[in-house]
Amino acid sequence: MRNLVSIFFILIFFNATFAQDKGDADLKDKIYKENRAKVLNFSMKDFDRLFFEFSDKKATTNLILTREEFYKYTIQIAAFSDRLGVLYPDQKEMAEASKKKWFAESYEDYLLSKQSQR
Repeated sequence: MRNLVSIFFILIFFNATFAQDKGDADLKDKIYKENRAKVLNFSMKDFDRLFFEFSDKKATTNLILTREEFYKYTIQIAAFSDRLGVLYPDQKEMAEASKKKWFAESYEDYLLSKQSQR
């Protein structure tokens, strides 16, 4: 009976984790589709503003971004990699790797880093 209860809790944990990952992926895709065209028209100055605004907010200890705010920054940064890949074809692989890195950013990891700031 004890093993059955343990298995039940493990299944609930993995199901919740999978559901969260699926929800994050859907949110990231939605944000990407909504912002890609706008970000492709960013100048380097626009991108720098976005990147440093995100960095400043991440570093502010008493500010916690919402899940959507966090992903809006990371996905816009990822989308800018598309622009760089087009502008600099010889850097396309690097731009794609950067895009994947920013898409892989996790809100849960961000929250953990905020806890360690305190």
